[in-house]
Amino acid sequence: MHADVHHLLHAARASELRREATAFRLPRTSLRSRVGWTLVEVGLRLTQSRDTAAPTAPRAGAFRTA
Repeated sequence: MHADVHHLLHAARASELRREATAFRLPRTSLRSRVGWTLVEVGLRLTQSRDTAAPTAPRAGAFRTA
């Protein structure tokens, strides 16, 4: 195969792949919003696992001082 024909086929396929890729491109989100939603997800997971969490500490009024 001649180099010119190979180059033309490659360029045609590359442009076809670029067009297909733009159809499946996800919208860009800012880093701040991604981190925020990750923190929300972690918080929700922590609140759902209440049965495995450590018991809460007694209130400060329950301790006697000498």
